Amino acid sequence: MKQKEGVIKPKTKRAKRFLDNRAPKLTENVKNVMIMKGGNTSMTVTQALKDIYALKKPSAVLYKKKNITRPFEDSSSLEFFSKKTDSSLFLFGSHNKKRPNNLIFGRLFDFHVLDMIELGIEKYNSLSAIKNSKCPEGTKPMLVFAGEAFDHDDDHKRLKSLLTDFFRGPVVPSVRLAGLEHVLHFTALEGKIYMRSYRSLLKKSGCRTPRIELEEIGPSFDFVLRRTHLASDDLYKTAHRQPKALKPKKKKNISHDTFGTKFGRLHMQKQDLAKLQTRKMKGLRKRRGPAAAAEGETSLKTAKVEVE
Repeated sequence: MKQKEGVIKPKTKRAKRFLDNRAPKLTENVKNVMIMKGGNTSMTVTQALKDIYALKKPSAVLYKKKNITRPFEDSSSLEFFSKKTDSSLFLFGSHNKKRPNNLIFGRLFDFHVLDMIELGIEKYNSLSAIKNSKCPEGTKPMLVFAGEAFDHDDDHKRLKSLLTDFFRGPVVPSVRLAGLEHVLHFTALEGKIYMRSYRSLLKKSGCRTPRIELEEIGPSFDFVLRRTHLASDDLYKTAHRQPKALKPKKKKNISHDTFGTKFGRLHMQKQDLAKLQTRKMKGLRKRRGPAAAAEGETSLKTAKVEVE
């Protein structure tokens, strides 16, 4: 590829396909996640990164080498790797005396850090520690958030949005019932965030609707909220802006009530009631033939007598 006046022109078809894949689209590609560890990590952090990578495959990249960087102080390294791998989400793990077993969840907009939230691991059970059958790779999870903090506290609201963006997976038009087998449950209680991973089992219930049981498959985390770096309201609003082509066109004279019922309004022209077609009855029909003519003459004679 050669660059001329700030515009990259591809020389080969492979380079052209690469640039077309990176170009802006109305419907963007699946968001990739880059998972990396800092200069100093613990066994807990390393294993936690591997387990989250297992949940996010195949739309994730795991860096095995150490990256000596501090995202809250300098995010240029993250932005460089984001542009290199076309990733809009990242997970950074580190460990030190002041903040042990540290995980930083973050996302980027236009290859610049939008927001990131630091969580500390207080208790952790790995995937291998829980001896149950696991979900297949690439299974789209169902996300459940419990706790009043996710609805009222600003930091927890942004954390809920970030975790939803991080774990939701690809957007699909439809889902079959048997494919709803992975559940990620997040609970905010007493200043902590509990993350649990379950596999839903469909059991016989004696009727058409199956009975559902949840079996924990791991990993499980007990997090504590630490530092946050949140985007301003204007930048956050800009990042959520959608193209006009994706916005649904408003249809005239159609409305919906609170229950989702669709109502339509019809505009009709003014009707002439004199020309309105009424119901036909036998007594109102016009008679034909000699009987009708004789009846007409009789009516005329009666009218003349009354006038005289």
